[in-house]
Amino acid sequence: MFNNFLLKKVLEHSFNIPVQVTYANGKTERYGDGEPQVKITFHRDFSMRELVHNASLTLGEAYMDKEIEIEGSIQDLITSAYESADSFLNNNKLKHFLPKQSHTERKSKSDVQSHYDIGNDFYRLWLDKTLTYSCAYFERPQDTLEEAQLNKVHHIINKLDPKPGKTLLDIGCGWGTLMLTACKEYDLNVVGITLSKEQYDLVNERIKAEGLEDRAKVILEDYRELKHEPFDYITSVGMFEHVGKENLGEYFQKISEYLKPNGAALIHGITRQQGGAVNAWIDKYIFPGGYVPGLTENIEHIIDAGMQVADIETLRRHYQKTLELWDQNFRRALPEIKKIEDERFIRMWDLYLQACAASFESGNIDVIQYLISKGPSGSNLPMTREYMYQA
Repeated sequence: MFNNFLLKKVLEHSFNIPVQVTYANGKTERYGDGEPQVKITFHRDFSMRELVHNASLTLGEAYMDKEIEIEGSIQDLITSAYESADSFLNNNKLKHFLPKQSHTERKSKSDVQSHYDIGNDFYRLWLDKTLTYSCAYFERPQDTLEEAQLNKVHHIINKLDPKPGKTLLDIGCGWGTLMLTACKEYDLNVVGITLSKEQYDLVNERIKAEGLEDRAKVILEDYRELKHEPFDYITSVGMFEHVGKENLGEYFQKISEYLKPNGAALIHGITRQQGGAVNAWIDKYIFPGGYVPGLTENIEHIIDAGMQVADIETLRRHYQKTLELWDQNFRRALPEIKKIEDERFIRMWDLYLQACAASFESGNIDVIQYLISKGPSGSNLPMTREYMYQA
């Protein structure tokens, strides 16, 4: 009974939508006015130590283990918790614990492979045909996910105002769509770098299948160890979230080192406008070593690395929609996913996709594109933004 009282205190002011909660003792409470939009059932009590240590981690694990059942939208539930000022997600006493992290080259390789080397077959089931695992860009409401991902690739490359025959480095190249598009459609000589063996193998296959061996290359290596002549352009999508707070400065220093004088880089990544943060549940189960940097934190590192900002664009709503489409695809693919993964894994990934969509929807996190120059801002770029869209 005492533990139910503690849980009630945690939850009673945590949502700005009507929610029904059934506790382990069978007692049901309703919070908020109107018919419940979401119903939560707890199948066990939770101690004060569990909740104070880290409520997000405790409740996330409980959902994975079916100790919590949720009827209704998890995304709506978590969005309401982020938007409620008195929520446990916004209570410093309940979210003070941050996991200790390591970002040595060996640990970074292990972290990346634990997530991306689940297997290309798994990602093919719910990503679009391009196998692009980052925020899409919806130019039109009717854009499909695949169209929006290709929009994003072109939007990034166009911002660089690339000239044929120049060189481009893609740090954290994923399954190669951006670098190969830059090669085929913009006539650039490209190099991609990744720590994922699964991605490396597939990109190599694509390079050979499309006859691009003389203009495209992928390297399986830590980006910090790259030995190459400087590049005219650099892209890096969804990468800096993996390097860790302690290595952000080095990450931007490497971008500066790998850029030619007055070269341009487009860096696209998840950023918190409120300042950097770690989520203990995501760190443990989804992205080991993940750290979402703050906006001003990134700007300081860019300037310290001898570069300047030419343009900044936020794409928060685009990532919310991307995640919502991924989760829809994930649910449609469940019959196939169940053949290769167990129920705990499936609940974990469904929670991850919906929780991230909620985090973007509420503004808890953002995704930002930084167009930066090595030298005075935009030295080799047009005077206005028109070129980004006319291309």
